[in-house]
Order: sequence, then structure tokens, then C-alpha cells
Amino acid sequence: MQTQIKNNTDIMDGEVSTKKETLWNRNYCKAMVGNFMLFFSFYILTPLLPIYLDAQFSADKHVMGLVLSGYVVAALVVRPFSGFIVDTFDRKKVLAICFFVFFILFTGYIGAGTLLMFGIVRTLHGLPFGAVTVANSTVAIDTLPSSRRNEGIGFYGLSNNLAMAFAPSIGIWIYHATDNFSLLFWLALIIALIGFATVSTIKLPKRELKKEKKPISLDRFFLTRSWLLAVNIICFSICWGIMANYVAIYGSEVLNITDGTGVFFMILSFGLFASRIQGSRALAKGKILENAALGVILSLAGYTLFAAVEQSWAYYLSAALIGLGNGHMYPAFLNMFIKLARNDQRGTANSSILTAWDVGMGLGIIAGGFLLEYISYSAAFWGAAIMQAAGTVLFFAASRGFFLARKLG
Repeated sequence: MQTQIKNNTDIMDGEVSTKKETLWNRNYCKAMVGNFMLFFSFYILTPLLPIYLDAQFSADKHVMGLVLSGYVVAALVVRPFSGFIVDTFDRKKVLAICFFVFFILFTGYIGAGTLLMFGIVRTLHGLPFGAVTVANSTVAIDTLPSSRRNEGIGFYGLSNNLAMAFAPSIGIWIYHATDNFSLLFWLALIIALIGFATVSTIKLPKRELKKEKKPISLDRFFLTRSWLLAVNIICFSICWGIMANYVAIYGSEVLNITDGTGVFFMILSFGLFASRIQGSRALAKGKILENAALGVILSLAGYTLFAAVEQSWAYYLSAALIGLGNGHMYPAFLNMFIKLARNDQRGTANSSILTAWDVGMGLGIIAGGFLLEYISYSAAFWGAAIMQAAGTVLFFAASRGFFLARKLG
């Protein structure tokens, strides 16, 4: 009898243990939905903004680069402080407040009547975006059981990828069907509102906030242990900044592909989606460096093909390669940042990789606009391929050993 009771207890304990180790819990799913809405509202506008600035304000490509980079610069400024705030204060409240501000600022696009006003609104919008991405990803990590964290971080990025797969296509389709940018701005506003409402219902386990005052140091705003990985990420995100912001106008002006940008982003995103699923399984087995290595090589092949061949087949094939590459590479690097941080530095680790990404994105947008305006499309996209090659060499020559020497247990 006692043996039977013990066995039943073991079974019950096993069931409880299994429940505790569930990856797809309700709060994790809510964080993913909020992230999807955040990036959907972002990407539904991204490929069309250069066209909007040209049609509405007759802005040249150099000015486009400056205006669009304001968003990234603002996000960059707020990222390090976001990590500190998320690690210091109630993460749920920080997330809700920042998401609300992100949502409400979409009204600024609707009312902006001049290029200067649009640039100001776009720059201000980067502040809550930078904070929300740090807060939401940190909240998502908090909802994960420690045994499923590597895998969960990999799957979390699927919400970005799904948004990237559908948002540009839907945005471009609506624009071609209505020729109405105001409708797109309103749609982005409503989607952001849904995201805000979703994350507001997330419930997190109680976290004891440390009240002792520590001296302010750089490591509270940026994970200094990860500096070389950050340099590596900057190389990769410069390429992304050039590609994501100028691929629509390149396809239209050079390849005469008027409706193909949505397809480009969809192919790229399905590549991201497929590699995230496969890569998450590998990450669950601890194959972080293997994922990163595969990702940087596939991305290099994609950017090189895009720059070398001005043909529609290369345009679409490169999207698949870049998607597959980044889908392997970014979650692996995020795991590397997390493994270099203490548990009370998760927000800082998240903000550090995003800060590095923003630095590269901003440089890529500005450099891409300059190269397009004063040299050629070929120069801009070859610049992206060269930076990806530099990042690939850096990863194999130094970053792998750097990570292995510094990772925490």
C-alpha cells in the first residue's frame, strides 16, 4: 500500500515537474504575441517609408537615410538605459508603459505635415521601440523554465519572423490597392494597440528587487564582458540596415520589380522561420557555436549573391539565404550574450546585443543612403557583402574563442 502511494506520489510529482517545464506556457505565448504585434506595426511601414518620403516630401536618398536613421539612433540611445531599468524595476510595468508610448506615437505620422516634423516623430518613435524590445524579450525569458531557455530564446524570434513575413507584403498590397499612406499609419496604430493590450495581461513570478545601492558603472548599462561579440553583431547589422531599408526602391528602380518587395520579405522571413525551428532544436542540445557558424556562412552567400547578380532570380534566392543565415545566427548570438551574463543582468544582456544591432543598423542606413545617392546601388550592396565577410572572419578568428573563455556556468 505504501509502495503504491509512493508510486502515485512520484507520478503526481512527475506531472507537476512536467508542467513546470512546459515551454509554451500562457505568459510566454502572450509575450510572443506582443512581440509579433510590435514588429508587425514596424514592418508594415518599413519598406514603404522611402517611397512615402519621395512621394510626399520629394526627399533625395541621402536625406531619406538621415530621416530613417533617426529611429535607430533614438533606439540606440535608450537601449543601455532600458537594460538597467528592466533589471532594476518591475519588468511588467516597464513593458506596459513603454509599449503604450510606442502605440500612441503612431498618431504623429498621421499629423506630420512637413519632412522636419516627420523626422522628429520618427526619431521620437525609436525611444519606446528600443525600450519595448528589451523589456519584452527579458519578460519572455523570465517566463521560461531554465531547462528550456536556450530553446525558448530561439523560438521567441519566430514572432519577429512571422511579422516580417507578412507585414511588408500586406503593407505593399494595401498601398498598391489604395495609394493611401494614412490608412497604413492607422492600421499600424491599431496593431500596436492590440500588442499593448496583450502584454498588459502577462503575469510574471515575483522577483525580489535588490534595494542595495551599487556604484554606477558601465557594466550596469552595457555587458562589457561581451564587447567583442557586440563588434561582431555591428558588422552583421550594417548589412541588414542597407538591405532592409533600400531593397524596395532597388527592386523598383533597377530590376523593375514593382510588386516583388513583399515576396522578397516573405521568402526572407520563411527562411528565418525555417532556420529558427531547426536551430532551436540544435540550441536545446547546446549547439550554439555550430548554429552561429552556419548562420554567418549562409548570410555571406546571400549578401554576395545579391550584390553580384542583378537578376530577379538572384534577388529572391538571396532573400532565402539571408533569411536562413540570420535565423541561425541571431538566436545563437543572443544565447552567447545571455551566457556571458549573471541572472540579474538578463536585461543588460538583451539591451547590449540590441544596442550593437542598432549601431550597425544606423550606420548601414546612413552609409547605404550616401552610397546610393552619390555612387550606385551596386556600391551599397557590395558594401553590405564586404561587411558580412568581415564579420564572418571575425567570428571564426576571434569571437568563438572569446565566448568559450568567458561564458558562465
